[in-house]
Amino acid sequence: MDSIKNRRTIRKYKQQDIPENLLNSLLEEASRAATMGNMQLYSVVVTRSEEMKSKLSPIHFNQPMVKNAPVVLTFCADFNRFSLWCKQRKAEPGYDNFLSFMNAVSDTLLFTQNFCTLAEEAGLGTCYLGTTIYNPGPIIELLKLPKLVVPVATITVGYPDEMPTQPDRLPLKGIVHNEVYSQYSEKDIDDIYEYKESLPENKNFVEINNTETLAQIFTDIRYKKADNEFMSSGLIKILKEQGFF
Repeated sequence: MDSIKNRRTIRKYKQQDIPENLLNSLLEEASRAATMGNMQLYSVVVTRSEEMKSKLSPIHFNQPMVKNAPVVLTFCADFNRFSLWCKQRKAEPGYDNFLSFMNAVSDTLLFTQNFCTLAEEAGLGTCYLGTTIYNPGPIIELLKLPKLVVPVATITVGYPDEMPTQPDRLPLKGIVHNEVYSQYSEKDIDDIYEYKESLPENKNFVEINNTETLAQIFTDIRYKKADNEFMSSGLIKILKEQGFF
């Protein structure tokens, strides 16, 4: 599919609504994704109203696409629905644990990726917001998510109003291992990251941030250890509150 080969993140959208029948069709097709035990351990909250998008925006660090996109989709790992079904059918669910959360996360992300692929093939643009698992508590409160439901991915979607440069990707030799995992040598790492480090925009990041290497942009500025540990503790707290521990 050319839409896969040419995909890019779209953050600017035309002020053109997405018809409900198109969105529902894409979501229905996306639900054909692989799923643990055919349980479909996910739900999606569709946000269209300006009021709700305005409330979601600060939770996602005020990234402008949250307000500008015609539709915001919050994909949730959901063992609530299946557990309710079990109880109503005289079966005792045992899904209030971390393994069940991971199974639901896997289901949700497969569903999410299917949707993105289908949406892009239909001429829509999408942007994945990693901030969802950084700040799940306020999302749970705003979207009124019950126990055993946790947001894991947010996608903004709309008709593209930009054509940004396609981001780089590591060469296949950097991600594929035959039969067993082969540890990387220093030369392997140099070869795998050579192109990424050579890009003018990445060299500029290094210069304007006064770092020695591109890797330090990630470790010292964008994804710092202290931030990761703080948000990890918050996520664990939320999983306990939502009944997965």
